[in-house]
Amino acid sequence: AIMATGRSGYPNQVNNVLGKNGRRRPPLDGQASAINEAMKLAAVYAIADLAKEPVPEAVILAYNLKGLNFGREYFIPKPFDNRLITKVSIAVAKAAMESGIAGKPIENFEDYETHLLDRMGRDEKLIRMMQNRARSNPKRVTLGNAEEYNVLKAAQILYEEGIAQPILLGEKKYIQEQMKKFGIELNVPIVDPMDDDQDENRVKYRETLWKMRQRKGMNEYKAKRFVRQRDYFGPLMLQHGDTDALVVGFSKNYQSVLKPVLEVIEREKGVDKIASMMMILTEKKPIFFADTSINQNPTAEDLVNIAKMSEMTVKTFAIEPRIAMLSFENFAAISDTSKKVAKAVSILHEKFPKMIVDGEIQPDFAMNSDHLSDYPFSKLGTTPANVFVFPNLESANLSYKIIRGMKVAQVVGPILMGLKKPVHVLQMRASVDEIVNLATIAVLDAQRREL
Repeated sequence: AIMATGRSGYPNQVNNVLGKNGRRRPPLDGQASAINEAMKLAAVYAIADLAKEPVPEAVILAYNLKGLNFGREYFIPKPFDNRLITKVSIAVAKAAMESGIAGKPIENFEDYETHLLDRMGRDEKLIRMMQNRARSNPKRVTLGNAEEYNVLKAAQILYEEGIAQPILLGEKKYIQEQMKKFGIELNVPIVDPMDDDQDENRVKYRETLWKMRQRKGMNEYKAKRFVRQRDYFGPLMLQHGDTDALVVGFSKNYQSVLKPVLEVIEREKGVDKIASMMMILTEKKPIFFADTSINQNPTAEDLVNIAKMSEMTVKTFAIEPRIAMLSFENFAAISDTSKKVAKAVSILHEKFPKMIVDGEIQPDFAMNSDHLSDYPFSKLGTTPANVFVFPNLESANLSYKIIRGMKVAQVVGPILMGLKKPVHVLQMRASVDEIVNLATIAVLDAQRREL
């Protein structure tokens, strides 16, 4: 016998939320003349099937659980699992159509699922668009620190949703133990730089690393030692085409992870300094911050390059970039910082006259149409900016971390800009969703470079 209760203090709570939206929404959308037994059964089976599927990270976090799998403690979905709205609604709508009571049959269920997600008020339209693009041509993405639960869970999502072909980089035995511990089943390659099966690659990678760094303090002994470390092994896999993209950095600070990447992966032509960008998914629209992780005190020329790389990156998301070069003054150029930003803007206007960019300007003014109207000469016009280039690292980094910490918007990144190959470095202790999103961007990055 299966016993459950409506009390929230017990693991398998029977709550009317489980089926309410899934039962009510489809009859309205499909103009069903009634709710029949076939529709009720469809809802029951859909709920039962959901309990056997991998649990979304948002649900695990909401209930402060880890390793939630079908069994004694979990045989019906949690009441606030958003999948209940989409999966149950689709099942009920199909049952209404099949039983002949739908007055307006739903023609495209993929579009219907998107419609349901939009009705939920979620700010993930851009994420869904990116994931759909990734699914059209999924790439091999190597994930560092694969022993970590968050990385393994992200790999499972990427694999099962067809977003990427994950490769797990780390200590094979420990990875397998963690997968067993958390009930994560993944039939994907596991690459352990220390394993005997990597002998051939270690020799190949050692030669490459030594040749690249022999005039920069690297001897053959160091190269032999470094290729046994995942921080070097991952970039060398990418350099040799043994993976299409690389996502690393879960357990170390950004700069220490970036160092071996820069020693192996070259910059794009014309790029003097690389930079990073954060995507902020607000309720209204996505906005972008740069440079959030790398250049501590950029010069005017550095700001020009950051703005140009930001423009190119934002365009890959099918968004028209409108760039505000930020300062604490509006078109005054009094302080040293404002003068630096004003100089960068002058260079941008001269070199790239079609680029929508202006400043120096305060962020609240750049985001407000009424405030922008006070500066009719600005190339931003009265349409708010969506890309914000900060005058230094501290202001950019602190700004996005305040947003991330307050959880008022979803933060995606850092998106690394300026390298020849798709590498992206995670924030320390990134969440599962953050890893999935950055890996999705890595797939799009790899796709773009094929063109």
